[in-house]
Amino acid sequence: MSAARSQRIATRARNPKWQQVPLRIEMLECINCDACLRACPPQFGAIFNHGADVIILPELCSGCDKCLPACPVNCIYPFPEWATSEVPSDWWDEPLGSDDPYV
Repeated sequence: MSAARSQRIATRARNPKWQQVPLRIEMLECINCDACLRACPPQFGAIFNHGADVIILPELCSGCDKCLPACPVNCIYPFPEWATSEVPSDWWDEPLGSDDPYV
């Protein structure tokens, strides 16, 4: 795992150099195929299984769009309001947890 990812996890802060907005998964449209999770580059490691849902932590998402073509149902969208929308705090249990697919 990259030191930069570890730092973003520790501070829960997005890299200010990233120009693209992070992405989000519309859970009502998602079919839980995990294709997006497998497509997410490990240096970002932003997509996780969280219970029955698949989630993207915006602070870890660079907006690289690698997950978009992998999604068979096109349920991944830009999340420009991420800075004013708070993700549930329990989402942060996933990075570095026992099921973190990027470590």
